[in-house]
Amino acid sequence: MYKLLIFDWDGTVIDSTARIISSMQAAADDCGFPVPASSAVMNIIGLGLPEAIRLLIPAVDDAGIDQMRTQYGHHFLGVNETPTPLFPGVQKTLESMHAKGMRMAVATGKSRRGLDRAFVQTGLAWLFESSRCADETVSKPNPLMLEEILAETGVPASEALMIGDTEYDLDMGRRAGMDVIAVSYGAHHIDRLKGFNPVLEVDSFPELEQWLDSKGVFA
Repeated sequence: MYKLLIFDWDGTVIDSTARIISSMQAAADDCGFPVPASSAVMNIIGLGLPEAIRLLIPAVDDAGIDQMRTQYGHHFLGVNETPTPLFPGVQKTLESMHAKGMRMAVATGKSRRGLDRAFVQTGLAWLFESSRCADETVSKPNPLMLEEILAETGVPASEALMIGDTEYDLDMGRRAGMDVIAVSYGAHHIDRLKGFNPVLEVDSFPELEQWLDSKGVFA
């Protein structure tokens, strides 16, 4: 029986894809690199920033990565005003599952600074007992951040679920020995996620609680 839900953040909990794309494109332009196509940026959502930048700009060196990280943070956390709302039903569903005793955590490609800011903006921090960010561990799809969360919470992989919208999320969960759930409304098309054999595919966030209820998880 599942005792811990581990959520990706961008593209799963919050609709930040447009802001990520425009911020990454602006950062590349600032740094004098070729501006990546929107589809290319969508493909790297979920990775840590250094890993994402290396895929977008293969010839970049360490200094360029540092410059890109600085400019991306400047745009995403500062001047970019593209809205990043919670997906429909997220707050109500999370609060309902928390009230039913479900333990929850976050595993994200965001920086700690970025996630802490998102926690403040959304007011959701109190719902999650643990979180890991790409800049304090290893980027997805390496399973280390999940293994650290499992160790911190004392929950075995067999009793945890990884929920995400990208191949990196589901690949990470599978590598950690966990069941995974794919959301269809995020950065990667659902057809890309099917190959990781998710136990559930959801088109809206509230479907997660409905499925867990049908499994008797909250009984």
